[in-house]
Amino acid sequence: MKVTVVGAGAVGASCAEYIAIKNFASEVVLIDIKEGFAEGKAMDLMQTASLNGFDSKITGVTNDYSKTADSDVAVITSGIPRKPGMTREELIGINAGIVKSVSESLIKYSPNLIIIVVSNPMDAMAYLTHKSTGLPKNRIIGMGGALDSARFKYRLAEALECPQSDVDGMVIGGHSDVGMVPLTSLAVRNSVPVTEFLSEERLTQVAEETKVGGATLTKLLGTSAWYAPGAAVSEMVKAIALDSKKIFPCSALLDGEYGLSDISIGVPCIIGKNGIEKIVEVKLTEAEKNKLAESAVGVRNTNSLLG
Repeated sequence: MKVTVVGAGAVGASCAEYIAIKNFASEVVLIDIKEGFAEGKAMDLMQTASLNGFDSKITGVTNDYSKTADSDVAVITSGIPRKPGMTREELIGINAGIVKSVSESLIKYSPNLIIIVVSNPMDAMAYLTHKSTGLPKNRIIGMGGALDSARFKYRLAEALECPQSDVDGMVIGGHSDVGMVPLTSLAVRNSVPVTEFLSEERLTQVAEETKVGGATLTKLLGTSAWYAPGAAVSEMVKAIALDSKKIFPCSALLDGEYGLSDISIGVPCIIGKNGIEKIVEVKLTEAEKNKLAESAVGVRNTNSLLG
């Protein structure tokens, strides 16, 4: 499998590193507009191959999309990251133009690829990619829900004082501080509902901490996080490469599912060799249905700024 990662900044380099370390891709192409930047990152990463035991080839290129030809999957991380105090939605003006141009350049050389969108505001950028490229909807995936769910599981394990491997849960809705819907009603610790262990008050706290997970890190780091986003992307690409049919909450273009249409928003999806193989409709509580509807309003408001 050949994977292209657009943007060699912290998130893009983290994506390339985790994809290479998991050793399922034959080649990873890292591309950036800054002269020599992707080449330097790729060389640095390739010098870890013997230490980390991977055989994937990582190549860096400066703005030459012909080198991405015949990619199976492309990950778009390019655009400006968040700064402390910024919302993801405030990035839309600059990042929309970048994502549109990048996706068109990718498709020129790899018409059959699957695109994973990471750039923020992620749901709007995924929607823009759908509208500007005309690719089948199964081949455009917004990453956000996979990352948000990892942050949810981190907070659940923290509250439960147990290993994260003991916990499962997911976040649906928009990838924004107010739009996320952590599904506390479905979260489990080794198949036992977390409601058996945690009070409603503590679960509400977990949900709120999850929703501001990105903002919390941005405040601490001075910019957007990169390790967890890179790991989330790598797992999604791996599911495509291995056709593993894993379920990830991710931003998908809906056509009636969950009562929503003409919107990209986070829902559980089965991911395999064709990208989004199926959208899974899970049973939500009335409160969760209402929160998802509210989240959709927020995503549509952001989409309206695309022009």
